Amino acid sequence: MEIKLNDPFAAELLKAQTALMQVIDPELYVNIIDLGLVYGVDFSDAARVKVTMTLSTPGCPMGEAITNGVENILGVVFPKREIEVEVVWEPRWNYHMITDAGKAQMGLE
Repeated sequence: MEIKLNDPFAAELLKAQTALMQVIDPELYVNIIDLGLVYGVDFSDAARVKVTMTLSTPGCPMGEAITNGVENILGVVFPKREIEVEVVWEPRWNYHMITDAGKAQMGLE
């Protein structure tokens, strides 16, 4: 998830990214930001935060736990906003989406 400093919601995006780093994939033991599962966070609606993300596989057995974690942590950080999580399958997640920090956490590099 890339944050541009000139984005009008840069401060909110940074708070969201920091919070989402606390959501750990229970199978891979890496946070969802470093796994590259979060494609975007939208603050354009003042009443809502919309997260667009994917999972490592369509049949991910921990998918509900991960999306619930997203809703819970963002609900704490942004208590006055509705949290919406949209899981998408395009672009399809792959190993190359993992950050260097994520790869290091997995012992891959």
